[in-house]
Amino acid sequence: MIADDKNRERETETAIAGLLTTAPPNVASDVLVEGGLADRYARMDSPIGPLIVVWNGVGVSSVETVDVPDDAEFEAAHRATTGRRIFRADALPRRLASAIQRRLDGDRHIRIDLDLRGRTAFERDVWSKALEIPRGEVRPYGWIAAEIGRPKAVRAVGTALGHNPVPLIVPCHRVVRSDGLLGQYSLGGPGNKRTILAAEGVDVPALERFAAAGIRYIGSDTTKIFCLPTCRHARRVTDRHRLEFHSLGEVAARGYRACRVCRPAAAYLAA
Repeated sequence: MIADDKNRERETETAIAGLLTTAPPNVASDVLVEGGLADRYARMDSPIGPLIVVWNGVGVSSVETVDVPDDAEFEAAHRATTGRRIFRADALPRRLASAIQRRLDGDRHIRIDLDLRGRTAFERDVWSKALEIPRGEVRPYGWIAAEIGRPKAVRAVGTALGHNPVPLIVPCHRVVRSDGLLGQYSLGGPGNKRTILAAEGVDVPALERFAAAGIRYIGSDTTKIFCLPTCRHARRVTDRHRLEFHSLGEVAARGYRACRVCRPAAAYLAA
């Protein structure tokens, strides 16, 4: 009986030993990344050149220009900033790459999870509102401030947009100064902002001419509606029926009503 028990023990040990396999070399990093305790990164093309996209199981945590060609230097800087390890991938996951491309093509409803841990509720509100701006259009800082119920926080809106960790995905390039000038851009400066807007179909020289002339609104004498200059409805107005306004006072004096799509009055009531 004792011998039979020992035989069964040996058989059990042999069976268990047969189940043991060496874990794949990347399993530890996969677990850390999926849990949001580490990140992965890969490069992607864009209208302004190659960018680095960083993500984990929570979502995309940053989009950055390739400022350093050396991976080790980038990884060290990332860890110093976030406290998390980061691992290079050959490419973005197919689903994420497709979602980002659809977002860049103008699909505002495609879901892209974002890792915004540590960000304030105000910043999240600003970035969420920026997501509503259609491709090929821009809105002033004051528009966002008014839309989120903080009309006096125009300067804070600009600061929040400057701290946007996921530019392009959250299109802060579509927000301009209250005077209509393009303003700064965290992803490589105003030159890159100009390039991206032009790639999206914005007539940047015309926008700058409006700003220089102090023109804030475009109206149609057929509909008696006024819009922000890049609103899709404003772009349909022909030269024959287009009116240009410098202020809400001018608009009110002509009896025009605000476009319900671009909601133009909010932009300057907030300023």
